[in-house]
Amino acid sequence: MKILKELLNHKIGLISLCIITILAILAIFAPYIAPYDPFGINVNEILQPPSLKHLLGTDLLGRDVFSRMIYASRISLEVSIVAVGISVSIGVFLGALAGYFGGIVDQIICRFIDIMLCFPTIFLILAIIAYLEPSILTIMIVIGSTSWMGVARLVRAEILSLKERDFVQIAKVYGASSFRIIFKHLLPNALPPILVSASLGLGQAILIESALSFLGIGVQPPTPSWGNMLIEGKETLEVAWWLSVFPGLAILITVLAFTLLGETLQDILNPKKEK
Repeated sequence: MKILKELLNHKIGLISLCIITILAILAIFAPYIAPYDPFGINVNEILQPPSLKHLLGTDLLGRDVFSRMIYASRISLEVSIVAVGISVSIGVFLGALAGYFGGIVDQIICRFIDIMLCFPTIFLILAIIAYLEPSILTIMIVIGSTSWMGVARLVRAEILSLKERDFVQIAKVYGASSFRIIFKHLLPNALPPILVSASLGLGQAILIESALSFLGIGVQPPTPSWGNMLIEGKETLEVAWWLSVFPGLAILITVLAFTLLGETLQDILNPKKEK
């Protein structure tokens, strides 16, 4: 509650939170908010410009762009939340093990992290996706399993600092197991950097999903995604600018909102900041 109170008093954080809340509402209640069927083809209304009837115009098949963008927000949130959940879970687990046990365990995990970091994330994802059938589930798993290294490093650093505290030594004296100490005593105290990393990761996951869909190896048509809507509008940019501009703005605003929210949380949760 204290974090939420401080967040509401932070102008940029409040604006970011409002944007994300609106996006979540649109995604959850898409069937009730969307004025048209996002898959409904209407050859009599092909490439209609934005108007009162079609707020964001129509596409090459006469489908309402506004309705498709609302449903596309579902894809973006679903992919980002699941992917970040996977990456944070892997990162927290490996980072906690490396930081707490140290020694050979720490060396093995750190070398594995270094190896993963040698490959640019987007190229690693492209290489994996190329050998798998494009699907929403595949995208979630691939993004999540290739984006955990930063979280692991953050958690490792926090655990290395926290494990020398008195409360950990007291827990050891009372016979608490290593995993009980890690998951009950250490990780709750390492929560701030995890929250910040997760918030920043949500925006990054949306950006990666959009890039993959734009390249044709992400979410496949006719399922609407901001990325594949961008590619659909590329060929008609001169005569139907709205097909590319609105999905592009949606990606920009959403990623920016998650990034600014993460930076705001970092400022709020930073114990060294000036009060």
